[in-house]
Amino acid sequence: MQLRWDAVTIDCRDPEVLAEFWSALLDVEVRGRWQQYVGLYPAGPGMPRLVLQQTDDPRPAKNTLHLDLHVPSLADLPAAVERAVGLGATLVAAVEQDGQTWRTLADPEGNVFCLVAD
Repeated sequence: MQLRWDAVTIDCRDPEVLAEFWSALLDVEVRGRWQQYVGLYPAGPGMPRLVLQQTDDPRPAKNTLHLDLHVPSLADLPAAVERAVGLGATLVAAVEQDGQTWRTLADPEGNVFCLVAD
C-alpha cells in the first residue's frame, strides 16, 4: 500500500480568516468548504493542500508542527517577510544558524511558520 500526502490541516478558531491569510500568502484559491473545514488548492502539482479546521479545543502553548516555506534567495527574504506581515502575520524571530537564515512568523491565530532563504 502506497500512501499519498494529501493535506496539512491546521486547527483554528476561524477558518475563514485563516483561509484568507493562507490563500493570499501561498497565492492559491479556496478549493471548497464543508462543515467546519475550509480547504485550499495545492500550491503546485504534487504538493499537499492546506485545510483549516474550526475547533474549540484549547490551543497548546506551542505548535507541535509548523510549515517551512522557502523563498528563492536571502535577498528575497525581507520582501517575503514584509508581505506576510502585511497580510496579518507577526514576526516572531530572526534566525541565522549554521549558514542558514530564516524568519519565524505567526499567522493571525498564532500558528508558527518559517520563511527560509534558499
